[in-house]
Amino acid sequence: MGVIVNKENNKNDELSRRIDADLREKLSGNSEVVGDDPDLAEDVEYLKDLKKTGRFAWVWAVLIVLATISLIFIFRF
Repeated sequence: MGVIVNKENNKNDELSRRIDADLREKLSGNSEVVGDDPDLAEDVEYLKDLKKTGRFAWVWAVLIVLATISLIFIFRF
C-alpha cells in the first residue's frame, strides 16, 4: 500500500512540474503583462467571443433593485 501512495505522489509531482513548465512558457510568451500579476483568464478559449461589460451596466442593477422594492411593496400591502 505504501508503494501505491508513493506512485500517486510521483504522478502528482510530475503533473505539478508539467503545469509549472506550461505556465512559465505562457508567461514568457505573454508580452502584455501589466504589473506583477498577469491575468491569464482572458487566454481561455470560451472567453474569446465575449465582450466586456458596457458603460451602462449599472442601469440593470438599478432596475433589479427597483423591481425588488416594488415587489416587496406590492405584496406587503
